[in-house]
Amino acid sequence: MNSEPSTRTPYDLIGGENALKQLVHRFYELMDQLPEAHDVRKIHPENLAGSELMLFEYLSGWLGGPNLYIAKKGHPRLRMRHAPYAIGPRERDQWMLCMQQSLTEQVMDEGFREALIQQFSELASHMINAH
Repeated sequence: MNSEPSTRTPYDLIGGENALKQLVHRFYELMDQLPEAHDVRKIHPENLAGSELMLFEYLSGWLGGPNLYIAKKGHPRLRMRHAPYAIGPRERDQWMLCMQQSLTEQVMDEGFREALIQQFSELASHMINAH
C-alpha cells in the first residue's frame, strides 16, 4: 500500500493530453457556433486552428502538465499578448460561456469542474483591458 499523498495534477484529473485537446476543440466549436459568443469570436482569426493549438499548449502547462507553450514561446505574458484586442466584460463572459459549457460536457466530477470554472473565471477576468 502506498501512503504517499496523491500528486495528480488538474491536467491528470482532466484526462491528460487527449482529453485536454477535446476540451479545447469543443471550446472553439462552441465559440464558432453560439450566437451568444459573437463578440469574442470576432476578435479571433477566421481559422481557429492556431488559436486552438496555442490554448491547448498554454492550458497543458497551466493545468500542471507539460509546459508546451513556455517551451515554444517563453513566459505566457497573457495580458501583454492580449493587449492588441479590446477585451471587456462582454468578451470575458462570452469566453466563459464557451469554456463553462465545454467543461460541463467533459468534466463529470462536479467539485473538480466547479473549481476549474472558478480558476478559468479568474483567468478570463484578468484579461479584461477595456470597458
